[in-house]
Amino acid sequence: MGTRSIRLPDVGEGVAEAEIAEWMVKVGDTVREDQVVVSVMTDKATVEIPTPVAGAVVALGGAIGDVLAVGSELIRIEGPDIAEKAPPPSPVRPAATKPAPLTPAAAAPMAAEPVPAPSPAPPESSAAGPAPARMAATSRSGLPRPAGEKPLASPAVRFAAREAGVDLRLVPGTGPAGRVTHDDLDAYIAHPPQATPARNARAPNLSVETIKVIGLRRRIAEAMAESSRRVAHFAYVEEVDVTALEELRSTLNAQSAAEKPKLTMLAFLMLAMVRACAAYPQMNAHYDDGNEVIQRFGAVHLGVATQTPNGLMVPVVRHAETLSLYECAREMRRVTEAARQGVASREELTGSTITLTSLGPLGGIVSTPIINRPEVAIVGVNKIVVKPVWRDGAFEPRKTMNLSSSFDHRVVDGHDAAVFIHRIRALIEAPATLFIED
Repeated sequence: MGTRSIRLPDVGEGVAEAEIAEWMVKVGDTVREDQVVVSVMTDKATVEIPTPVAGAVVALGGAIGDVLAVGSELIRIEGPDIAEKAPPPSPVRPAATKPAPLTPAAAAPMAAEPVPAPSPAPPESSAAGPAPARMAATSRSGLPRPAGEKPLASPAVRFAAREAGVDLRLVPGTGPAGRVTHDDLDAYIAHPPQATPARNARAPNLSVETIKVIGLRRRIAEAMAESSRRVAHFAYVEEVDVTALEELRSTLNAQSAAEKPKLTMLAFLMLAMVRACAAYPQMNAHYDDGNEVIQRFGAVHLGVATQTPNGLMVPVVRHAETLSLYECAREMRRVTEAARQGVASREELTGSTITLTSLGPLGGIVSTPIINRPEVAIVGVNKIVVKPVWRDGAFEPRKTMNLSSSFDHRVVDGHDAAVFIHRIRALIEAPATLFIED
């Protein structure tokens, strides 16, 4: 019988640590060779790690959410076909010893400290005297005497009741003829009667759910906080008339062949952003604030903020400057679906140079998106609404929406942001110009 210590491998170039996202096994489970035992997450991707040997799991190297350095012990397996050798020192301990701070699932099979037998309950106090606690438990519902009957009490007790704000008519008396004593008053103050809830009243919900922030959600939280802390955000909002664009989109969708993807507003916006970035290359850039260097890119690798079951991700449409309208729609659908299904590659989730974000029909009126650092611009789309617009001497219904965009004021001036969005607006309001080569 031997033991094998399996360590966290190098899961990617430049990756020094990984977070435990999910354990597929627990201490005591029997595993086969090449069975996936754990899923770890780096800042690039999620990786599943198999075991190279078969045997029984005797220790886990961390709980879900723990971050381990490459080379740290990840899991320990014992089996008859494993060569016997002393495992190297590590923070984990075998299941037979006192449990280390491993996963909750792992702690259960391990040996526990003996629990001392409970002491016998003390005998109930004698009924010889009306102790305050005993009295408080016996008569505490409703009025202790008929309504309107004046309670018997000494002046000192009445004074103490007034000082404490207690109505003596509500205090049960245990003295002669129901007289309220100091003990009765003290017991009442220490254990006031519970108010009877009103009929059909709803009980307050005092539940608290604690959710550990791990995995992708923690990565999102860290990235958003870092971007908000380090980027000098400023927002710019512009209203766009999309009536003509919506008419064109509906016509193209009605006439397109079955093999062509359905066009959404975002496909047209992708074309508009590519054209605007060509005119204003300072928007299609990264700012390396550590080295104080701005990188402007000729290629437009357009990130599309996408809500997935695991949280917000930004899959990338690479070289959007080379794509046609239908190619933009097709590639955007492909990478966003890959992100939602959890099968997107590392290349499909990194390297964006500018980002497009939309909440679809929930887009609201205005939003203030956070820049996908180290990018310097993000264009946000709000929902389309029909409103009366004054045109040619009369009001007419028009479809409008807002572009709510954010920029890094360290490298983008307000004037440049405005002309960039105005360029997008001009292309969207006259959609034929999207297809005219400069």
